[in-house]
Amino acid sequence: MANAVSYSPWRPHPWHGLSPGRDPPRLVNAYIEITPFDAMKYEIDKQSGYLRMDRPQTGSSLPPTLYGFIPRTYCADRVARLSERAAQGDGDALDICVLSERPITRAEILVSAKVIGILKTLDGGRADDKILAVLDNDPFWGAVEDIAQVPPIATFRLRHYFSTYKMVPVRPNRVEILGLHGRADAFQVITAALDDYRETYGPAAARPAESLAAPTGEG
Repeated sequence: MANAVSYSPWRPHPWHGLSPGRDPPRLVNAYIEITPFDAMKYEIDKQSGYLRMDRPQTGSSLPPTLYGFIPRTYCADRVARLSERAAQGDGDALDICVLSERPITRAEILVSAKVIGILKTLDGGRADDKILAVLDNDPFWGAVEDIAQVPPIATFRLRHYFSTYKMVPVRPNRVEILGLHGRADAFQVITAALDDYRETYGPAAARPAESLAAPTGEG
């Protein structure tokens, strides 16, 4: 007789129906929306849970890492209090960038990621932080424990991408890079985002997906 396995007969909502990871804030799940090969900006549709094409990338730079979010996190008051000059959280799941040695060309995948730091940013005055992580057990990046161990060119590319990815000709740039911080600060923000989620949505399994949907925001 086969061993009993716990599973969902339906596709879980990536934001509300998946686990944040097996040992957050150190080891988290990252739901990947964009790969380093995408010239289009994709993000999760909060109502359906499917990936939606948000916009073409205006500039010429591509994402330097896998880019997505940590399930069952939410950037609200607790996250904003940890951000310099943030008026509020951005009202989205907490973003995460994952370094991988091997090219990963598929989005809509779930990866286990080890948190190593955080890029603090503001988007229109709202906290829009980017957790930085490495693919768990990656043969090249797996030994990295903190952002200080990452080559400066890698963090430069992250800063450059996020300082330009929302630029539109003849309009002021609304994104401001506040600084790069180590994993201790990242752990604080992840914990705050998990608490913001629980306060806002409660146990995810207790509600249908449509009642959990929040107003669409930009990542």
